[in-house]
Amino acid sequence: MSEAIAPLTGKALLQKVKESGNLNKREQAKICGYYSSSKDSANLTEFYEALIQASGIPLDPESSKDGRGREPNFRVTVHKNGQIVIGSTYTESMNLVPGDEFEIKLGYKHIQLRQLIEEDSQS
Repeated sequence: MSEAIAPLTGKALLQKVKESGNLNKREQAKICGYYSSSKDSANLTEFYEALIQASGIPLDPESSKDGRGREPNFRVTVHKNGQIVIGSTYTESMNLVPGDEFEIKLGYKHIQLRQLIEEDSQS
């Protein structure tokens, strides 16, 4: 059996996941160091938590305050003008910049946003 590696975090984790996009999540967790040899299984919870933190979304509610006394949450309300606003906390955590484009897909009782990147527009 191969020697255990230290779990990747931050940019190294995100890069490894991007490079191994063709693998399933259990295999990705394993190659990123989120594997328990004693249980012979991937530690998916730790892997997902590390991915969330590496993406810039804090898991600690106290650290998620934006300095104005407001905390970001995953609930939004449709405004009177019909718009839904996604706060800057989320766009900043995703490193979005003015001009980034998204495709909107409507489903039954949900809306999906998919960021359009240069690869998509060149296909």
